[in-house]
Amino acid sequence: MSKFDRISKAAGVTAMLTSPIRALRTARTRTHEGAPAYVRDVKSELFLLAVTNLVGEETFYESADDRDERFRTLVHAATSEDAEWVARFVPWLRDTANLRSAPVVAAVEYVRAGGPHGRRVVDGALRRADEPAEVLAYFTARYGRALPQPIKRGVADAARRLYTERAALKYDGVSRAWRMADVIELCHVRPRDEAQSALFRWLLDRRHGRATTPPSALPVIAAHAALQAVPPGERRRHLDGDTLAAAGVTWESLAGWLGGPLDRAAWEAVIPSMGSMALLRNLRNFDRAGVGDAVAERVAAKLADPGEVRRSRQFPFRYVAAFRSAQSLRWAYALDRAIEAATANVPALEGRTLVLVDTSASMRQPVAARSSISAIEAAAVFGIALAKRGNDVDLRGFADGVFRHPVAPAASLLTEVQRLVGRVGEAGHGTRLAEAVRATYRRHDRVVIVTDMQTFPGPGGYDAVGSVPARVPVYGVNLGGYRPTVLAAGRANRHEFGGLNDATFTLIGLLEDGRSAGWPF
Repeated sequence: MSKFDRISKAAGVTAMLTSPIRALRTARTRTHEGAPAYVRDVKSELFLLAVTNLVGEETFYESADDRDERFRTLVHAATSEDAEWVARFVPWLRDTANLRSAPVVAAVEYVRAGGPHGRRVVDGALRRADEPAEVLAYFTARYGRALPQPIKRGVADAARRLYTERAALKYDGVSRAWRMADVIELCHVRPRDEAQSALFRWLLDRRHGRATTPPSALPVIAAHAALQAVPPGERRRHLDGDTLAAAGVTWESLAGWLGGPLDRAAWEAVIPSMGSMALLRNLRNFDRAGVGDAVAERVAAKLADPGEVRRSRQFPFRYVAAFRSAQSLRWAYALDRAIEAATANVPALEGRTLVLVDTSASMRQPVAARSSISAIEAAAVFGIALAKRGNDVDLRGFADGVFRHPVAPAASLLTEVQRLVGRVGEAGHGTRLAEAVRATYRRHDRVVIVTDMQTFPGPGGYDAVGSVPARVPVYGVNLGGYRPTVLAAGRANRHEFGGLNDATFTLIGLLEDGRSAGWPF
């Protein structure tokens, strides 16, 4: 739970609010483009790097190896400085920030750094059944097979909590280097009941090549075995949604079972058991297979349902990717409803707001190696959402120059994101933040900047937002996580956040309510 201190505001006086990210001025620090810059304290740098770090990914200004080593070093430094803080931070990374690789690495390095709550931190970093094996794979690849007890016990706790029949069928593929049985044996996982005990025996037998018939205590695995026994030429007669669901058949495994690509009948059988993320990834496949309108309507209703959006915890830009890849417009309305729900915590800001979205070259890199979404598209989602929520929002794109991008309140968020992204290059390809702020700030009540915080030298020296009075809040949303920054965060009314998730949106709303904000965990 976040810790916040209420600050009373006298009539006509703007509160000088603070937030947790702290930046320190140094004489020699420069941005990657050569501008004078600040560095953050250890916790601040770790926080911003973690929420933008997909581990093993190249970025515009930093190699994957350098970025990953900086992350490990920061976890060790923060653990030495405040182990309790890191112990709260790692589970938050997994649960609220919805990241997978960064919490795994952070948990292992917390243990390596001597953190006193290693077992709890490791367990708290794992929320999917393939992640206990991820911890072992990461640790042994870097440090060998002599596992520390906190890692063994934390992994065992997670495996006991996460290992089910359906999880085993989905994640215990024979192509994986680390199998569930390896986790059970190495970490001495104790089953929680007789059913899980039977599951563990089945996993161990399968791992060691011992022929086994699924016991009655494992009905899903038994049903799956029965489907596998059906002769290949007869399998299409078993394309029944209830049968597939009872046997734990996923869309990924269905094609292999059928021995060919999924056609309309196969998709229509498996769609009812598919989750929101799987549906998003396959809209184009549904269209190619000619999925019927009645099934498509059920897919659209599930995608657009606000409760389902909250449960799926998808990053808002996932809906942009789905919208762009879908071949037909029958998904457009549902996806627009979904992204509206995913950005529901973007605050409606009173007064006049200047929003600057970085459209420079460094923002055109994909957010991940296997993603088609660029950082500018992710930034555009936030900028457009603010423009739609606010009463008087002045939205600008900036690079070497600046362009205005008006947004009607009733406009489609997805369509407006595509329109803004289509204007990339209109203001050049460099990053001149100080000039953009100086050219556009006109007594606005606040300034929001979505950028990677890397800018060319410009007027204002260290402070790229020095032309904005100190009484006016400036919110920097950092999508890069690089070490230097041009925002003097931590001072009154200067705030820096990382990533584009509910935590960022909520913190801005709390600050606007007149509360200095602590860490969101």
